[in-house]
Amino acid sequence: MNAPATPSLIERGYTPEEYLAVLLSRQVRDGEIAACGMVSPIPAAGLILASQTHAPRARIIVLESAEFDPFRRDGYSGSTEFHFMAQRGELDLFFVSGVQIDQQANINLHVVGSHDHPKMRFPGGYGTGMLYYMAKRVVLFRTEHTKRTLVPRVDFVAAAGITPADIHRPGGPAMLVTPIAQFDWDRAAGCWSLASVHPGHTQQEVIDTMGFTPAAPARVATTSPPSEDELFLLRTVVREKVAMVYPEFAEKSILAAV
Repeated sequence: MNAPATPSLIERGYTPEEYLAVLLSRQVRDGEIAACGMVSPIPAAGLILASQTHAPRARIIVLESAEFDPFRRDGYSGSTEFHFMAQRGELDLFFVSGVQIDQQANINLHVVGSHDHPKMRFPGGYGTGMLYYMAKRVVLFRTEHTKRTLVPRVDFVAAAGITPADIHRPGGPAMLVTPIAQFDWDRAAGCWSLASVHPGHTQQEVIDTMGFTPAAPARVATTSPPSEDELFLLRTVVREKVAMVYPEFAEKSILAAV
């Protein structure tokens, strides 16, 4: 007899994007400065959700948002001023994704294959390399948990997870969040450690569907699902605010409250 299929996130009452947004929101601490870059709807939703729940005094920055981009002037993005702020050491938390992420927390934003003869080329991320060094905590995330995205070694190091001791780096990686698991960054060991597995998935599934084997404690926790309050706020106040910057994402990926 075949084993029953694992319920999808939608069957459990929330979309994959909603769950990632909730998990990212939980990383925001009250009173800190937390931000995401451009074309980042999931962390943008997470930041706004955090401001509506446990971190009302956090200063959140969502570039291109009329409400949450303090550097935006006369219709133009203030991304340069945002980068200056990070260089001054004022950015507490930043969210970053990548084409590839490896076991040493290196991220690839540019090419798949060799740099000179790539299979695919991507636009990269303006200032992401610097932000990876200067933000006090960086939470990485991926919307895909596969061997092609979580690799033993990235094809091109756009920003390194580990740097020599003589390199000025006040920040660096802290956590990696995917659709099926969360990983903590073990700074001393220089590797990812499996922190929790999302409901409906198993530790073996997590390992089998990535390109490297993370460290793991003797007992791996189960990630807490979204609460009713988190989902309600996400689907009402947050959805409305996210739609001002990412209308298509808000329409398709965040369910309307009923």
